[in-house]
Amino acid sequence: MKRIIYCGMLLTLLAQTACKKDYVNPNAATDAQVFGSSQSLTGVAIGLQRVYTAGRASSLYNRTAINGLLTNELIVLNVGNTGEAQLQTGGGSVDGTNTLLGGLWTSSNKILYDADRVLSGAAALGDKNYASGLIAYTTIFKALALGDLAMFWEKVPTSTGTGVSFADRTDGYNRAIAAIDAALSAVNANAISAAFLANIPTGIDIVNTLYALKARYSLFVGNYAQALTAANAVDLTKKSVFNFSTVNLNPIFETSTSTNNVYAIGDVNTLGLPAGLQPDPSDKRLPFYTTTAYASKIAGFGSGTVTPFPIYLPGEITLIKAEAYARQNDLTNALIELNKVITKQPSADPFGVGAGLPPLVGPLSQQQILDQIYKQRSIELFMSGLKLEDMRRFGRPTAERKRNFLPYPFQERDNNTNTPPDPPF
Repeated sequence: MKRIIYCGMLLTLLAQTACKKDYVNPNAATDAQVFGSSQSLTGVAIGLQRVYTAGRASSLYNRTAINGLLTNELIVLNVGNTGEAQLQTGGGSVDGTNTLLGGLWTSSNKILYDADRVLSGAAALGDKNYASGLIAYTTIFKALALGDLAMFWEKVPTSTGTGVSFADRTDGYNRAIAAIDAALSAVNANAISAAFLANIPTGIDIVNTLYALKARYSLFVGNYAQALTAANAVDLTKKSVFNFSTVNLNPIFETSTSTNNVYAIGDVNTLGLPAGLQPDPSDKRLPFYTTTAYASKIAGFGSGTVTPFPIYLPGEITLIKAEAYARQNDLTNALIELNKVITKQPSADPFGVGAGLPPLVGPLSQQQILDQIYKQRSIELFMSGLKLEDMRRFGRPTAERKRNFLPYPFQERDNNTNTPPDPPF
């Protein structure tokens, strides 16, 4: 385990951004050593989870904060937190100097760089059952990194390194789906070994997570049949989470909930939704996600030092099914799936997320059902980091958000002439 931890720490020094330089340390392990054994590759893979989840610089914190502040889920408590305050103001106040968007860009690209090297090394291992675990686990973070870039930027880099080109953001989603398909093929050919599972942090249900992310990103690119098939492959009785410890704290609790000095839930009654889409006062998800006991008002998955954070929620998967049916004009099945979320009791959900409300009664038009799906996603998936994508996909008015897409970090623009123009809003 010491060797695994050492290798994970070593790879944190190899972050690859647009300004890529090579430094030679004669005392460091060579690439052949780091990427040539199952132990070392596992250490690097574990490092991906740490980059994604640890602290205020993590993808998890930045994704949740950026999304929440741009979509009115959250408000800033202390404008001295400049990055968050810029996002709350929105528009032109958010530029390439913003620390949160720069952090998400850097962590995402670092994860992609390291993940590709792990995937290459894993393919060469002799123990194919151990290799399939490495491939599948690593692919989760590769897919999340690609998805985060595609959610927040109009164009995404086509690779990592210097002078990279850019493609439409849908390319990011499709690359994530392709990587997931490759990982699922590896697992189907060679089941993940118990030895591999014993070497990684607990909490992640690897196969269910791959199918859940495939369903999410298939929905985002409009491949509704594929989204429905992937969603149906997810076991909704199981959890898949990022676990935390007293050493590696839940980053939302660590930065915001515990300090009451960064950001807070804007309105515990509306969750930032406009009139006509606001939660029913008796919706049992309101007391799950919110509290009035302290200034940040954050409960739910940011409520404690070691509160696990879900990679996906069962309710998201059910709402993916509802939306996939609705977009294909199968309104009967869409309403059935939608009502599963609306009527679900907290006790029937693995995480305790349940509205406990009466079902909607049809007939409803396609637009009425889509409006309800958007409403339920906004409540069920509160502070998940997905609402900005939902706002664009459901055609919500731009007045309901602070920006459509983020500008590109100056660290990219200053070192890569291929960086696209910033979006006007």
